[in-house]
Amino acid sequence: MGFSLQALLLAVTATQALASCAHGTFLSPRAEDGTVKVNKFGYTGLNGPLNWASLESPANIGCATGTHQSPIDMIDGQFTLMKSSDIQLSIPDIPEGAEFENLGTTVEVIAKGGTLKVDNKDFELQQFHFHLPSEHLDNGTSQAMEMHMVFQSTQQEVAVIGVYINIAPPSTTNNNNNANANNSTLTPTPFLESIFSTITSITTPGTKTTTPALPLSSTLQTLLTAQSNTFQSYSGSLTTPPCTEGVRWFVSAARMAIAPETFLKVRDVIGFNSRFPQNKLGEPNILMISSLGASKAAVEAMAMGNAQGVVAVAPAPVMVPMGEGGGNGAGRTTVTTTTTMETSAPVVAGTGTGGGMMKVTPARRRAY
Repeated sequence: MGFSLQALLLAVTATQALASCAHGTFLSPRAEDGTVKVNKFGYTGLNGPLNWASLESPANIGCATGTHQSPIDMIDGQFTLMKSSDIQLSIPDIPEGAEFENLGTTVEVIAKGGTLKVDNKDFELQQFHFHLPSEHLDNGTSQAMEMHMVFQSTQQEVAVIGVYINIAPPSTTNNNNNANANNSTLTPTPFLESIFSTITSITTPGTKTTTPALPLSSTLQTLLTAQSNTFQSYSGSLTTPPCTEGVRWFVSAARMAIAPETFLKVRDVIGFNSRFPQNKLGEPNILMISSLGASKAAVEAMAMGNAQGVVAVAPAPVMVPMGEGGGNGAGRTTVTTTTTMETSAPVVAGTGTGGGMMKVTPARRRAY
């Protein structure tokens, strides 16, 4: 059967992508009629991270060309360590409960009223949502989950506090203790258990419910502002399309936990929604490297050039079919690049039905 790669790309490009990480901010406002927007991007296949740049072009081009993309492996040299006293954080309780939505790619709690002040800049909390497994790696190791608290400033800047979520040992009970900053054995965090007690009401994308009362000030704020806590801070991006850069990240050393049975309920609804770890900050985008087949030495040279402001970032590669049906089906590819440092896109020309496909191997993750 004949296969038109061009037709496939056009069909994929027509799909609209919304930013769940920035949902509720200026980048992705909520629907005025109160309905829940269901995201069209995904985490597998043609809707997955390898193809996000093509889902809405050119808006998502940063997903394939950005050089400060998130998430990353949190290793030495990639972040600045901040004390909890370096930021001012206020997260009020929500005694009436909060709206809890299923966006198709994550579940999200609308939580207004919280504030973050850092470096004399004020941010307001918009929402927090969850990824499974964690998107950031802790020195090469993923955690069971990660919560992202999304803040926005009046200057339309975005800041995100990331908090790892572990699975509490079965012997622990749900009490009023919280995670502590030295990462010792965790007991289930009460407000997380309250939120997820209603997750079976939003198993279908586009649905919403109301959580029980959320004691955020006595749990989440106390955890994050504890004197013993620290934050790993860096400038990165949204971890969902359009992968906008300039996002200020603060990944907390203090962690939370949920009961094993709660984790299973959450997993059944969320599934898998974690973008693969990106290259080191300032290095060429991992998708661009893959498409060019660059050597390690070439990558290091490009990274040094970027740091010195010499090398321009190229746009995403363009896949061009060699005629209807792709020829003899041999699956061969050719890569054409320019010899100058201009931003001309490399062209990947497929000569068969299997041609021009890229493979990126993500960092190893734990199985849960």
